[in-house]
Amino acid sequence: MRHSVPMLTADMSMSEALDRMLDSGLSGLPVVDNQRQLIGFLSEQDCIPKLLGASYHCDNRVVVSDLMRQDPLSVTTDTDVFELARTMGGPKPKLYPVVEGKKVIGMVTRHQVMSFLNNQLKTCLAT
Repeated sequence: MRHSVPMLTADMSMSEALDRMLDSGLSGLPVVDNQRQLIGFLSEQDCIPKLLGASYHCDNRVVVSDLMRQDPLSVTTDTDVFELARTMGGPKPKLYPVVEGKKVIGMVTRHQVMSFLNNQLKTCLAT
C-alpha cells in the first residue's frame, strides 16, 4: 500500500486536480471531504473527454465533482490480496483507495499486487 497519496476535493478545479494526478504518477486519485472520508474517485479516463473540450476552448470552469465517480470502489487493510488480484485482472479498476472506516489511508496499485504475487511465487518455488 502506498501511504502518501495526494487527495482531491470535490470543489477543486480540473486543472489543479490534474496537476496533482500527474505529479503523483498515479492514474487516479481519491476525492475526500474535510475529514478525509472517501466521497469519490477521479481517474485519467474520467478527465480526458472534458479535458479535450476545456483545453480547446481554454475553459477551466470544470471542477472535480463534475467528473468524479461518486460510488468509488475501495479496499480495506483486511482485503484478501488474492481476491483483489482476481478483481484487478478483469475490467475493474487497477487502482483502489484503501480505507479505514470511510477515511482514506492509502492506495493500492496493480503494480504493488503484482509485486506481492511475484514474491509469493518466488517463496513457493524456493521451498
